[in-house]
Amino acid sequence: VDLGGRTQITAVATQGRYGSSDWLTAYLLMFSDTGHNWKQISTGGQYRSECTAFPGNTNADSVVQHKLQHPVIARYVRLIPLDWNPNGRIGLRLEAYGCPYNSDVVSFDGHSSLLYRLSPRLRQMARESISLKFKTLRNSGTLLHAEGLSEHSLTLELKKGKLLLVLRKGRSSSPDSRHLVSLGSLLDDQHWHQVAVEHHSNHLNVTVDKSTLWVQIPPRFTHWDHDQGLSSLGSVRSNRNFYGCLENLVYNGVNLVDLAKQRDQRVTTKGNVTFSCAEPIFVAMTFTSPQSFLWLPRVTEPSLMGMSVGLQFRTWNKAGLLLTFDLPNQEGAVWLYLSKATLHLQIHKPGRAPLELSTGSALNDGQWHSVELISRRGRLTIAVDGDEGATAHASPSFLIATGQLFFGGCPAEGSSQECMNPFKAFQGCLRLLTVDNQQVDLIKVQQRLMGNYSHLQIDMCGIIDRCSPSHCEHGGSCSQSWSTFHCNCTGTSYNGATCHSSIYEQSCEAYKHKGNTSGYYYIDVDGSGPIRPQLIYCNMTGMIQHNNTELTRVRPSPGKSRHSAHFEYASEEKQLAAIISQSEHCEQELTYHCRKSRLLHTPDGSPLSWWMGGLGEGQAQTHWGGATPGSQQCACSLQENCVDPKHHCNCDADHNEWANDSGLLTHKDTLPVRSLVLGDVQRPGSESAYRVGPLRCHGDKNVWNAAFFDKETSYLHFPTFHGELSADISFLFKTTSSSGVFLENLGIKDFIRIELSSSTEVLFSFDVGNGPLEVGVKAGFPLNDDRWHRIRAERNVKEASIRLDELPAATQEAPADGHIHLQLNSQLFIGGTASRQKGFRGCIRSLQLNGITLDLEERAKITPGVQAGCPGHCSSYGSLCQNQGRCVERSNSFSCNCGPSAYTGAFCDREVSASFKSGTSISYTFKEQVVNELNRSNSTHPSSIYSDMTLRAENISLSFRTTQSPALLLYVGSYHREYLALLLNKHDKLEVRYRLDSSKDAEILRSKVRNLANGQLHTILRPNQCSLALSLSLSLSLSLSLSRSLSFSPDSGELDPELARIASLGFTGCLSAVLFNSISPLKAALLHPDTSPVTVIGPLAQSICGSTSANPYAAETTHHLSVGTGQPLVNAIRSDSALIGGVIAVVIFVTVSALAITARFLYRRKGMCQSQEIKTVKPEDSPELPFSSQTSSHNGPSENQKEYFI
Repeated sequence: VDLGGRTQITAVATQGRYGSSDWLTAYLLMFSDTGHNWKQISTGGQYRSECTAFPGNTNADSVVQHKLQHPVIARYVRLIPLDWNPNGRIGLRLEAYGCPYNSDVVSFDGHSSLLYRLSPRLRQMARESISLKFKTLRNSGTLLHAEGLSEHSLTLELKKGKLLLVLRKGRSSSPDSRHLVSLGSLLDDQHWHQVAVEHHSNHLNVTVDKSTLWVQIPPRFTHWDHDQGLSSLGSVRSNRNFYGCLENLVYNGVNLVDLAKQRDQRVTTKGNVTFSCAEPIFVAMTFTSPQSFLWLPRVTEPSLMGMSVGLQFRTWNKAGLLLTFDLPNQEGAVWLYLSKATLHLQIHKPGRAPLELSTGSALNDGQWHSVELISRRGRLTIAVDGDEGATAHASPSFLIATGQLFFGGCPAEGSSQECMNPFKAFQGCLRLLTVDNQQVDLIKVQQRLMGNYSHLQIDMCGIIDRCSPSHCEHGGSCSQSWSTFHCNCTGTSYNGATCHSSIYEQSCEAYKHKGNTSGYYYIDVDGSGPIRPQLIYCNMTGMIQHNNTELTRVRPSPGKSRHSAHFEYASEEKQLAAIISQSEHCEQELTYHCRKSRLLHTPDGSPLSWWMGGLGEGQAQTHWGGATPGSQQCACSLQENCVDPKHHCNCDADHNEWANDSGLLTHKDTLPVRSLVLGDVQRPGSESAYRVGPLRCHGDKNVWNAAFFDKETSYLHFPTFHGELSADISFLFKTTSSSGVFLENLGIKDFIRIELSSSTEVLFSFDVGNGPLEVGVKAGFPLNDDRWHRIRAERNVKEASIRLDELPAATQEAPADGHIHLQLNSQLFIGGTASRQKGFRGCIRSLQLNGITLDLEERAKITPGVQAGCPGHCSSYGSLCQNQGRCVERSNSFSCNCGPSAYTGAFCDREVSASFKSGTSISYTFKEQVVNELNRSNSTHPSSIYSDMTLRAENISLSFRTTQSPALLLYVGSYHREYLALLLNKHDKLEVRYRLDSSKDAEILRSKVRNLANGQLHTILRPNQCSLALSLSLSLSLSLSLSRSLSFSPDSGELDPELARIASLGFTGCLSAVLFNSISPLKAALLHPDTSPVTVIGPLAQSICGSTSANPYAAETTHHLSVGTGQPLVNAIRSDSALIGGVIAVVIFVTVSALAITARFLYRRKGMCQSQEIKTVKPEDSPELPFSSQTSSHNGPSENQKEYFI
């Protein structure tokens, strides 16, 4: 349809043929300015390449109108029927709605230009702008160049079909003197494209068609005076001139094309400039699928002089057949094809080796490339891109001439036309086909007047750039083929089809409850949000270092009355803000050591010193560590223990002795400490030092944010979820129900939903306009087991996926070239649906949408039928408590009670170890908890009581590291002189010495394994069993040993002489994880010395000498976390074990020893595993203890007491 002139089309309507059964049910719409080079009109869909059809009519009389989402400016409209009434024929009445379109147009021929000399403005404008439209067939050329009096310039130019905006400072060509921005793609398609540039104070808004880019202007370019000098259209100095048309060029409100048409004296014309758009006609065709092909008969007679074929193509595919034909007399075949983005020519002739040529590279860049195949006088040549490209030559000994030609592919099997394609079919665009220098008329081909074709779109090039704009997030690189795109997420810290989801957890708390130990971890505080991951140390608390965490001596500076310090943190501002906000608790140490240096107090009340704290530059704070904000006090004032009660800080007493004020800053609004100003550092005799510790944050209030839905009709509602192009949803749930909807959000037609469809399956369903799609994941176990399960769902323009716990993700690809925007408008329902059907009954926790946590607890507090929080975490996480630690429920999480364990840490996984100096010893005196009444015993023999009660069922374990032999490792004795001792003898072997009856001599069992005093870590275990089964497992340390000493020296009055001699030598080395039943004497001495019945003689220091996972002296080396490992980023030095046989031998030896002891013991005490009455003994009957000791009891050992020496 010719509209008679360019028209702004806003709507179209169709109707069937009057009084007939002829109407269309679906059709495509095209538009053009010239009647050629058609472009498809979108139905209003959301994908930039969308080629969906317009719905047509259902009868011959009704009118179906479609308003276009974006008006189209064109002279010609073309309708292509796709489907029609099966009982009739193609027939319609068509109406187009719109208005005439008038514009000012100028045309450049590649050698012409316009030069404007604009008058300077009297004052700066608040907003300055440039807008224009252009169309061209060439992929490079300068559209506009503006230069001010200061030689600052702005240039708009095309380069390889992309629009470049270049800001240049002066005439220098250095990289620092220019700033470049790229936008758009495939702009050389001979269609109009809109460009607008708006300048604001410190940024530009650059728009190409419907895509807008916000560009920060570097400070060196902020001075804008481009309109105070020269403006050039069509060319700039040595750059390639523009070939094409410009329309409606408006520069700060001035229509420059109209000025040129009026021959304004400020305008200079160079070359052939016309004020209409004259454009050449190039007919292109699109090979849309693997079934596409074009067949052309031989248009000229074969010549002995040779032949030539030429064409231009553009594609994104690396491979595809461009041309094939048979040699004369069926003596072989020729293939011209792309492989690995390189042009190849291959000739097969029976009885000869194949002839192959290749040339060119990176030919799948979406640009037009020309190809010529020429055979003349025995010389064969293929050339790519003419003079700018590459050529390849050969000299075949046979004639090459063309017969019938096949472009792009071959007809389907069964066709009468003979064609063989051993390569992939071509998908892309072809134009300017020539055979023997004669151009092929593709319009005749379209009209079926010449040749044949299938699956072709003629008179249009349907190539699209799926990477512009890129859907790859977080810096992922985009690559594409004809039908899809791919995101390379390497090095981005994100994964998924569009690099949307972070590979790291959002807090130390999340790592902690996956069972990870302390170490360096990457934390992504906003998940899939824009804040980048950061490396911090999890203890398991988050520790963020700054540039000076050491104690710093204040040095007086001449001429300065104050000392100031500024602290730069390892995290960016957004990262800091997010960590502090989502942490349950943050703290930072602030310490001041002083002598004659006051801290806060002055007579007039103004503070001498202060610090800046909080986000951004921070706010001035006048309180010190341990005090409340605004109090202008220190911790000692709150504790009422300042050295001078008249002052609120120790340092304010202004004494000549050293004092200090220290404490923790815990108010998150005032953290972190940004800077510190000390005001009393210049007086004679003043000395001071300060320390600002690292910022430490622990807990993650998002992880445990939960709600309990106790009815299937209850739900929470939140504002509409906005995840148009990409959406990720993650949460944990636990339930006893077999079905229910976790989440739902509706639109007019679109929706998104996640539900428990059965006791073993979770479904993720949605509709973005292509019809409902769903992807489900099935578990091989019940999900209604009242344990926590994690769901992670993601939907993007390429695919949808859902993952349950650690099972493999299930995925569903999105339809090619379909709708991609998810348009929702209802409220977001959690735990139910708008219809209140199929609601969820159970707990939902840590619900995050696109990295943002929804506050379920706050909403639950005001919602009937929903309770804030959800207890019962130990059923899922209790196994994280190791080494006999017990899981303890908390209101919104859980903790591990390490009381009965010899270990400490969040999960009772850190050994308590100590290295002792010479002369150090520990004694622990404890009272056995016996059954009920002690006076119900039938025997008064002390040996019978304590033999039964102690040696038949004791649980003993410890680890040691030493280079000393002989050495006593362990001594356990009762007051009646029965004992068990573990030691290393002078041959570095393990010995077990025991006396089960005080009236008999000690017995000795020795191992055959040597070299146990080798400085490596060995572990001894004695499980709690009815029989005296003693086992020992030996493990070599994975790191270098420490060389420190431990003294182990009980009094030897009651010991046999040999054991007394060994005990007198002491023990030099390391002991770790010492446990006797539920008592850990080493842990009590190191961590709870004031509340435990433990006595320490000599110096005692906690150490990591008992660690088996890392070399204490090895430096920590940080590297990227492997996806899915969940391990801390620390390299441990490891060595291979060469003593596996020794391990087995020691285990066998100790087992045999245990059996021997057990046999003798059971022979003496038959029926010891039976239930017995416990006999008591009077205190006065208790013999004197064999060792001298200091205990917590003032009266010495009481009944049922033992001593345990280390």
